[in-house]
Amino acid sequence: MKAPRILGIDSSGLTASVAVAEGDVLLAEYTIDYKKTHSQTLLPMLEELRRALDLELDSLDAIAVASGPGSFTGLRIGSATAKGLGLALKKPLVEVSTLEALAWNLWGAGGIVCPVMDARRNQVYTAAYTYVRQGKGYMLSERLHPCAMDAAELLELLGAMGEPLSFVGDGIPVCLALLENRCRAPYVLAPAGLNRQRAASVACLGGLYFSQGRTVTAAAHRPEYLRKSQAEREAEQKSP
Repeated sequence: MKAPRILGIDSSGLTASVAVAEGDVLLAEYTIDYKKTHSQTLLPMLEELRRALDLELDSLDAIAVASGPGSFTGLRIGSATAKGLGLALKKPLVEVSTLEALAWNLWGAGGIVCPVMDARRNQVYTAAYTYVRQGKGYMLSERLHPCAMDAAELLELLGAMGEPLSFVGDGIPVCLALLENRCRAPYVLAPAGLNRQRAASVACLGGLYFSQGRTVTAAAHRPEYLRKSQAEREAEQKSP
């Protein structure tokens, strides 16, 4: 049986990343985190990847997109790109949680893997996972459902679990002082190359989910924001 060929897209944070994976082979990945908006970088990155691989887009089986949480603008850009490709190519989309994809960067890690993303207003988007053996590999087991919460509250919850911790994500700098002063469990921080969003992880998880039939149509896809945007919150405050 032919391994699925999956295009992965992640623009949920400051990093923009695209990748193509085929089964257990990562064919290519292009990631950039440098002072440009995703609207400037994402489509040129996709075109560069297509040229480098001599990739016929029709040969893709599905498009995996980081579906949130994350930056509202970044998620909209990634979502619009994935939807446009899916509609044009008549290919299904695979929605991959940004937090699951971040945790996948630390595949096989012991203890609890905790992705944290800066949600502003003294909050982080977060979840907690452990890796459990499945066959010859691992799968994620959810210990804390994806949510937005205060960083100090998160550390209290994790400390109560009493297990070693691995942190990954762009929210680490936001809560670093709290980690150093209030974390009650031993912890490590993911290094450069693993500590930000990677479309490789989105594509790999996308391939697994595609094989399980976890797809949506391009028209049906919607990002998962986890909370309302600042504009929506301000509008609600002004309404009588």
